[in-house]
Amino acid sequence: MKILLIGSGGREHALAWAISASPLCERLFIAPGNPGTAQCGENVAVDIADHAAVVAFCHLQAIGLVVVGPEGPLVAGIADDLRAAGIKVFGPSKAAAQLEGSKGFTKELCAQFNIPTAAFGRFTSADTAKAYAARQGAPIVVKADGLAAGKGVVMAETLDQANEAIDMMFSGGLGSAGAEVVIEEWMIGEEASFFAICDGTNALALASAQDHKRVGDGDTGPNTGGMGAYSPAPVMTPAMEERVMAEIIRPTLVGMAKRGMPFQGVLFAGLMITAEGPKLIEYNVRFGDPECEVLMPRLKSDIVPALLAACDGVLGSFDLRWAEEAALTVVLAAKGYPGKPETGSVIRGVEKADALDDVLVFHAGTKLREGELVAHGGRVLNVVGLGKSVREAQAKAYQAVDLIDWPEGFCRRDIGWQAVKREQA
Repeated sequence: MKILLIGSGGREHALAWAISASPLCERLFIAPGNPGTAQCGENVAVDIADHAAVVAFCHLQAIGLVVVGPEGPLVAGIADDLRAAGIKVFGPSKAAAQLEGSKGFTKELCAQFNIPTAAFGRFTSADTAKAYAARQGAPIVVKADGLAAGKGVVMAETLDQANEAIDMMFSGGLGSAGAEVVIEEWMIGEEASFFAICDGTNALALASAQDHKRVGDGDTGPNTGGMGAYSPAPVMTPAMEERVMAEIIRPTLVGMAKRGMPFQGVLFAGLMITAEGPKLIEYNVRFGDPECEVLMPRLKSDIVPALLAACDGVLGSFDLRWAEEAALTVVLAAKGYPGKPETGSVIRGVEKADALDDVLVFHAGTKLREGELVAHGGRVLNVVGLGKSVREAQAKAYQAVDLIDWPEGFCRRDIGWQAVKREQA
C-alpha cells in the first residue's frame, strides 16, 4: 500500500525508517519531511495545515494509510477530516487529542476516573494562580494548558520563580497556550516514558524509554523538547509496566470511551515513578521525540500491521517483538536552543557518523542549501547508538557525535547517566 507520513522532525525520520522497511509499504510519502526522510521515501510539499490539500493528495495518490507524526495537526483535527474523506489514519480525533492539547482536560479526566497524578489547580487569571501557589508553597510546577512545543512547563524551585512563570504565561509569552494555567504538586521520583498503541478499546504496550528534558548536563537549565533518550528504562520493570497499564492506560481508555471520544493512536504517558507507585505527569497523543528515535531501532516486528490494527480496532490479539539490546540517542541542538536557535550553519561529517556499526543518525531540524547540510531548527540531529547495555549504546552514540563537525551545535554529554549508574552498581 501507499503510505503518507505527516511531519518533518527526528520522530518522523525514525518512523519513515521503520515504515519504509515494511513489505506492506509499496511507496512512502512524507509531508513535508526533511533531508533524512528523503532517504526513506519521497518528500512532498503539501501544506499539512491545509487539511483539504492533504485529503486531495491522498485521493490523488490512492493513499492506503496516513500516519500523523506531530501533535499540532492532531489537535487541529486532521484525523477527523481524513476519516470523513474515507481515508485510513493512525492518530486520534480532535476530541481525543485534547489529552495533549489541554493539560487541564487531562487532569480533570484523571480526577474523574481515579488515575494517579499530581495534585493540581486550574486557573484563568494570574492572581488566583499566584494565590494557589502561595498556599501550596515551593517547589511547585507551573504549566501552560495548551501546546507550547515542550517549553510550557516551568519547574519552579521558589515562589518568585513560580510567580514569574505565571506572569510570563498570562502576559502572552507562550501565545494562546498560556491563556489557562495548570499548577501542580512537585512530584518526587524518577521519570519514565511509556507508550501504548490503542484502538479505542484495547491497548498494546510498547517498549519503555527515558528522556532528558533539561538542556544542560546534570539535568540543569530550562526544559526543552528533549535532549536525548534511551530504551529500555530500567525503572520500568515488568511489574511496573503492568501497574501502569492497569492503573493509568486502561482507565484512560475507559474514561475516554465513556466521554464519547474513544482514543485511537499512540498514547504516550509521561510518568513519575514515586514511592507510592506510578503517577501520570502528562499525556502526549503521538510518539515521543526523541523517544521514537530509540524505540524504532529496537522494534523487531513490522510496525505497519500494528498501525493498521489500531485503525481497524483489532489490537486485542496483537503482539510485538523487541530487541533485547539497548538504544540511546543524543540530540545535537543549535546554539541558543531552547531560546532562539542559530540557524543556517553548515554541518559536516554526518555520513561518517552514520557509517559506524550500530549507529543511526536521524535528521530533525536540517535542510539542504546548495548541496550542503545546514541547521534549520533548534533540535537538529539525533545520533543513536545500539549496544548490549545502555553504557555500550552510550559509548557508540558519543563516538558518532564526535565525528560530526558542527561548531555551532551542542549536546549534553551525560545522556543515559541514571541507567549507566544502575549498570555499574
